[in-house]
Amino acid sequence: MPAPRLKRVYDAPAGEDGKRILVDRLWPRGLTKEKAAIDLWAKSIAPSDALRHEFHGHPDRWEEFVSAYKTELKGNPVLAELQALVRKERTTLLYASRDEAHNNAVVLAEVLEG
Repeated sequence: MPAPRLKRVYDAPAGEDGKRILVDRLWPRGLTKEKAAIDLWAKSIAPSDALRHEFHGHPDRWEEFVSAYKTELKGNPVLAELQALVRKERTTLLYASRDEAHNNAVVLAEVLEG
């Protein structure tokens, strides 16, 4: 299965992005729908509000976040839909976080790769 690409939603869309999927629960601040060029907003695949609030701004607790988010993903029916989509076409997971190494899209891409 090809790995999904990762990209900040604020970065300009590109032809090689394929299907652009926003994987955040909240719409990115200050971004219009036209400028975002999102094909799918999979907000239900994002971490729960409780998990997001608990770990926001705490990269030192990254491993705890990864474990908790993977647990949430196990029961999420959207995960299978995204896995099927990633198998059949090029996809880019979009996120708003400034931290490119510590965000939910990183964990989700790892899970989707299997």
